[in-house]
Amino acid sequence: MTSRRTTSVPVIVFGAFDRHNFGDLLFPHIAAALLGERQLIFAGLASRDLRAAGGHLVMAISELALQYRNRQVNILHAGGELLTCNAWEAAVMLQHPDEARQAALQCGPNVAQRMQWAQARLGLRALVPYSASRDLFPQARICYAAVGGANLDALDPAMHAEVCANLSAADMVSVRERHTQALLEDAGISSLLLPDPAVMVAKLFGATIHARPPGNDVAAVRDSFPAGYLAIQFSEDFSDDTSLAIIAAQLDAIAESTGYGIVFFRAGAAPWHDDLACYRRTAAHMRRTAYVFESLHLWDICALVAGSQAYCGSSLHGRIVAGAFAVPRVTLRPPAQGDRPGKHASYASTWEVPGMPSTVDVKGIANGIAQAMSVDPILLQESSANLAKQYEDSFKKVSAALM
Repeated sequence: MTSRRTTSVPVIVFGAFDRHNFGDLLFPHIAAALLGERQLIFAGLASRDLRAAGGHLVMAISELALQYRNRQVNILHAGGELLTCNAWEAAVMLQHPDEARQAALQCGPNVAQRMQWAQARLGLRALVPYSASRDLFPQARICYAAVGGANLDALDPAMHAEVCANLSAADMVSVRERHTQALLEDAGISSLLLPDPAVMVAKLFGATIHARPPGNDVAAVRDSFPAGYLAIQFSEDFSDDTSLAIIAAQLDAIAESTGYGIVFFRAGAAPWHDDLACYRRTAAHMRRTAYVFESLHLWDICALVAGSQAYCGSSLHGRIVAGAFAVPRVTLRPPAQGDRPGKHASYASTWEVPGMPSTVDVKGIANGIAQAMSVDPILLQESSANLAKQYEDSFKKVSAALM
């Protein structure tokens, strides 16, 4: 583990853990475990209390910028696809779903109106607000821990320039896959390559995850499928009737060939993430009975994935957590992604074990899961341990860059 030390200079751990999203909720836990006895402040774009879901009490970065403007402070970007999340996307995902729909109707496709609305909601002028500028924190040391930006080259020129300026002014930049690293290198920005922080989840929190109390949703899943189950997740991007019917047929096929149950779960409940209604519509198409897992608690989701025979879904962190527990995995490719590599394929091409499938479309679910389950379990265990060690060792460089 990283050596424990005490210092009076606080660390603002900054990221998108101000909303319910699986990976983002994990990041502050991992940062806190590795930073030791530091004074930590958890920050997002809005003040939120997500402790009931296993998250943290989060403060708004705009408020902290006023408090620490003339004081020494550390800013640690704790992980995630932060470099390409624009202000509109960030602000909408912080709203209640009804408010998000209303904002979309109110602003329509007008980019300027959307940005104006978002900046007013966030109290920031930033175009890409999860990347903190030195203007907000003139006395800070600013570090990035294994962040992503796989579509950085597709950003609007003004957004791209803002992100590159922030990264150039940072004291330490590390990214989670080679594609982002290459894009930054093209922009003249050097970065360290680390796996995603979530590779640490089994090593740091495995005991907590496996000790979830009896009688909860995880125990009910195990009782329902004593022979084993497949953990399935997908976002609202797949909500059209045709996609759901194909997903249902593919899941019936793999369930029949393996004898495993099908369990749907949400990796995020913020707007534009996952929807229980989509799962229920899919289950209605299926011949076999599927279980819709409703818990949104971070450790319940981890326990569900860790206990599965395989994971298939559109969440990158569903895949990464599956990998941390040596569970076979395959990513469901969003239909609108096109030919761009995207964060899922970029991450898999950087860190995945030989033979493990990267991404599949809805018609490839059954074959993808079958291929994933054919990979040598010993190879999966070795990969899990190696990635955790690599992240832990490399994070020492990030920690050393802090005051």
